[in-house]
Amino acid sequence: MSGERVRVEVADHVGVVTLARPDRHNALDVAMFEAIAAASAKLNSEPGLRAVVLHGEGPSFCSGLDVSGLMSAGEGIEALAQRLREEPPNWFQRVAYDWVRLPVPVIAAVQGACFGGGLQIALAADLRVAAPDARLSVMEVKWGLIPDMSITRTLPRLVRIDVAKELTYTGRVFSASEALQLGLVTWVAGDPLAAAQALASEIASRSPDAVRAAKRLYDESWTTSAQESLALEARLQGGLIGSARERWRSSCG
Repeated sequence: MSGERVRVEVADHVGVVTLARPDRHNALDVAMFEAIAAASAKLNSEPGLRAVVLHGEGPSFCSGLDVSGLMSAGEGIEALAQRLREEPPNWFQRVAYDWVRLPVPVIAAVQGACFGGGLQIALAADLRVAAPDARLSVMEVKWGLIPDMSITRTLPRLVRIDVAKELTYTGRVFSASEALQLGLVTWVAGDPLAAAQALASEIASRSPDAVRAAKRLYDESWTTSAQESLALEARLQGGLIGSARERWRSSCG
């Protein structure tokens, strides 16, 4: 897929997405952007999918934008700027936000560098398991930019606004242990890929309809009004009860 920038494998209802540019710490050039978008699209139409593990091959999860690679791909500043003017989510945002929109849980296994755009992709996962030596950063200020890969839909759900501002204003690199303390990662594990795969398998053993509904419930209701969120709870539960009733009847009949 797209020059093997990304590999997608599905087994036992679990998809494994591997960012496969280890020599560049899985940095995001045009080909990588296209390959990640293609991977999420493929999994979105995968029958029987129940969970996804997203990880980077080699020493890092993803070191962020490959600025020189983007500039040398024939795109140019104006072409890249044009992509920002697309209807949201735009070309840049979809690489992260498509994991939010995937109807099944996504677990990111993070090791090494997880900087800038790489961190924004990890934040779009439902859960993040980080290695003890992982290093994270909202790094865009280093390039005179703001983070713009759907971070406004992910970071505010995890940390206070002052924490988000401090990390963004400074672009500092912080450890997995601090990320855990701040709420940016779910677990720290010596082998994050193995831990993520074990968790994905556990999720895949649960009711797929209930898990999909739970993801939709939290994603759609987290910042809505009480009336909207309670109505969504009732609507989703009504659909599950209907399908559960048929299963109960079949098991009793």
